[in-house]
Amino acid sequence: MILVIDVGNTNITFGVYADKKLKANFRITTKSPRTSDEFGVLLKDMLSIHGIEMADIEGTIIASVVSSVMHSLTGAIKRYLGHNPILIGPGVKTGLKVMTENPRGIGADRIVDAVAAYEKYGAPILVIDFGTATTYDLVGEGGRFQAGITAPGVRISAEALSDNTDMLPMVEIKKPKSILAQETVSSMQAGIFYGQIGQTEYIIKKVKEESGYENLKVVATGGLGRIISEETDSIDVYDSFLTLDGLYIIYEKNHK
Repeated sequence: MILVIDVGNTNITFGVYADKKLKANFRITTKSPRTSDEFGVLLKDMLSIHGIEMADIEGTIIASVVSSVMHSLTGAIKRYLGHNPILIGPGVKTGLKVMTENPRGIGADRIVDAVAAYEKYGAPILVIDFGTATTYDLVGEGGRFQAGITAPGVRISAEALSDNTDMLPMVEIKKPKSILAQETVSSMQAGIFYGQIGQTEYIIKKVKEESGYENLKVVATGGLGRIISEETDSIDVYDSFLTLDGLYIIYEKNHK
């Protein structure tokens, strides 16, 4: 079995693959500081809940955008699983050709999403990840990572409204009954929800125009991606496990 780990700004997501299929997945918060032993105990307990023993894990791969947790997390893998994890970064085979001005500046999570989208759905393809930030990454023929767009995430936008105004509360992010809101909470929900849809549709339109890819396929992932995807025809596929699949695909490329 192979353990894949996606360390995001909000959550750390784990997946376990066996026979090329995702057998289990779980997540914990990123912001809580933890020692290697605490990571080890959490990992043992989570695996056990899914009927998996630590001894069953043959290899591990990690993509991280949060450097502060890596010392403890990699230490836990080495101590409790008995092997060194593969870390997404320079020198790791991905199958992508990064064509941007600063390839090293592309986040590990974005590379992983792009690999999964390209391998699963082909190219040209636009990958949208509705995470802490909302990112749009364009992959052309031959696995060429051509461009990336970064915008504030849906939750960040909601938190900014609440944190920077005295009278606006923190609201649940969901589709309101109507865009014609008549009170504060639904008013904020309408602006956040439909504003994100408008941004998404316009960016997709502009990417198609400037890239010349009229047949561009669009795949979305990320925690809030599903509710956005359900409200627009501009997104072709919602894939909740895109990042985990990408990690497994990269592990296979490097393990061989």
